[in-house]
Amino acid sequence: MKLVILDRDGVINFDSAQYIKSPEEWKPIPGSLEAIARFTQAGYRVVVATNQSGVGRGLFDMTILNDIHRKMHEATLQAGGRINAIFFCPHAAEANCSCRKPKTGMFIDISERFNMPLTGVPAIGDSLRDLQAANAVGAQPILVKTGKGEDTFAGGDLPRDTLIFNNLLAATKHILTKATPS
Repeated sequence: MKLVILDRDGVINFDSAQYIKSPEEWKPIPGSLEAIARFTQAGYRVVVATNQSGVGRGLFDMTILNDIHRKMHEATLQAGGRINAIFFCPHAAEANCSCRKPKTGMFIDISERFNMPLTGVPAIGDSLRDLQAANAVGAQPILVKTGKGEDTFAGGDLPRDTLIFNNLLAATKHILTKATPS
């Protein structure tokens, strides 16, 4: 089975310092839905792993989060792609849970749900915590420069062997080219 793990805000859709709190605020980054479609068409299972502390902070509730995710699913399907699963952490940072990236709880859940180790699985994010969680489970950390990615890149201290691309579509093209024997 081929699997790819994507962060949501800043990778698939534009991010906001005030959080994405409604379906109307969810706007895909140009090329991101095409990227997911390319993964889908190449036989990848696409999984989203996203911290959603806005729920824990009371900025929006689970119904709104589900509505946002429904919009993302529909937009992805219209582009010819499919998101196979969404894993999210609804907790605020002070909850000290095991699922909030950079901790590995969501990644361990993904590994168990899909019954496969995550060694070498591409895990694409825009923040250091995305890369740290991926690295901690042996996945391939990939930084995109969208969202917080430029700041993350400028901050340095990335996990060893982190791959860096301008956006999700560029990362996808690289992964699919590398996965296709010549």
